[in-house]
Amino acid sequence: MPDVSYPGGGGYLAEPAGAEPRPGVVVIQEWWGLDHHIRSVTDRFAAEGFVALAPDLYEGRVTDSPEEAMALLRGLSPEDGTARVMAAIAHLKGQARVQPKRVGVIGFCMGGTYALQAAIRSPDVGAAAPFYGGGTGQLIDEVSRIRAPVLAVFGAEDQSIPLDVVERFRAALQRAGKTADVRIYPGAGHAFLNDERPSYRAEPAADAWARAVALFKDNLT
Repeated sequence: MPDVSYPGGGGYLAEPAGAEPRPGVVVIQEWWGLDHHIRSVTDRFAAEGFVALAPDLYEGRVTDSPEEAMALLRGLSPEDGTARVMAAIAHLKGQARVQPKRVGVIGFCMGGTYALQAAIRSPDVGAAAPFYGGGTGQLIDEVSRIRAPVLAVFGAEDQSIPLDVVERFRAALQRAGKTADVRIYPGAGHAFLNDERPSYRAEPAADAWARAVALFKDNLT
């Protein structure tokens, strides 16, 4: 599928075969950029029957270098990143083929934080699956604003997200009465779904993927 442009941004769009209405999912990148892995995840959602859009938060810049990735991450203001995610949500829900008009959001690493922010801020989010979002701890006080069911995925060996933060996040969701499944996978670290990097762990990745697909099918169709 070709890259697409729309007001407020652009990205990679993947659609399932056929012409019938389908639910939409926004797929939000890791700190590497809109790379091959994120495009492949977007394709996987299309194969599951979703119209999937991955916004390009770095506007064409992609890297394999952790140092460059950190520089790109720091160069993207939270306001600009959030605006580009919201633009992707608006573009996807505006497509004639996308039904219903509340869409799913999923994100990984930095994208997990943006996915959680989208669930907090946007009434257009019908389900959210933040995977190992590094900014989860900074959003705990805002979870009462979430309107959609959440699947939040973490690795027990993730050195960047302390487990006490995950447990405080879980408790905040419970206190707020939110529909949420917070999963901590033993033996998995950060970015364990990324099958193009050494961090990949097949069994937890397969389980988390199946749960994310089920979340969207149960709540968007």
